[in-house]
Amino acid sequence: MATATPRRFVTLDVFTDRALAGNPLAVVLDAEGLDSNQMQAIAREFNLSESVFVVKPADELNRARLRIFTINHELPFAGHPTVGAAVLLATLDKVQTSTDFVLEEGVGPVPCHVTVKGPRFGNATFALPRLPDIVEEEPMTVEACAQALGLDKSDIGFDDYKPVVASAGVPFVCIPLASRSALARISPSAGRLIATFGGAADSVYVFCRDEDGESDLRARMFAANMGIDEDPATGSAAAALAAVLMAGEKPDDGFHAFDILQGVEMGRPSLVRLGLEVADGALIGVTIGGGAVIVSEGTIHV
Repeated sequence: MATATPRRFVTLDVFTDRALAGNPLAVVLDAEGLDSNQMQAIAREFNLSESVFVVKPADELNRARLRIFTINHELPFAGHPTVGAAVLLATLDKVQTSTDFVLEEGVGPVPCHVTVKGPRFGNATFALPRLPDIVEEEPMTVEACAQALGLDKSDIGFDDYKPVVASAGVPFVCIPLASRSALARISPSAGRLIATFGGAADSVYVFCRDEDGESDLRARMFAANMGIDEDPATGSAAAALAAVLMAGEKPDDGFHAFDILQGVEMGRPSLVRLGLEVADGALIGVTIGGGAVIVSEGTIHV
């Protein structure tokens, strides 16, 4: 039997300011020497929506390179791994207040700003390395969306919003819902999602206005093909949603902030802060931000 190498890992709860809320994340810090198959097997061992492996950056001016895995495959980019890893690295660097650095991901270099709030808690905001766009208009009918989600046709859509596929590196079927009641009544099954959306069932993101609530929007995300029944917080979906909001809200020039509350129905409330920078009527920048709390630390022997 080959000798195992001890490798440090940390788990964090992300898009929250308290432990045991938000979206759990595993970060393997000593990942040099692991190949893709080993990383994938370790991600399955942690059995979280995503696990991050920190390796040396290609450009020594950057803080680290991140490789991000679901239990099924590697992702070029994801929001909660970026926020969680950024807060953890700033903590390990003994940052007292705030710092800026770049993380390398499959989608490209990701500039991050981190504010450290204490020994186990911080906030991170990152700029998207590529702007989101709408990949496909009305990819399926309102009737099909309603059936897949266990809802009525009248529950799908609000204002001028209709189902679309949008992407900022990872594509999502973005389905607008008419009310928070509809959001709470969703009863999806993996079989129905896959039958309706096919390969797009990797990522189905539903959202509605949070009128009279504590945020601007409420959301849920289902990823049947990834083995994720529901995700508590999805930064890459919020990033894709920026393109949808540009078309639906038609914001004026300047900076616009949207707070997106997700995970409530799972008992894992999460807050994703989405920022849109608009100039001459066009989207020129998108930021994703949120908190992260260190929950556990240990060693994995692989």
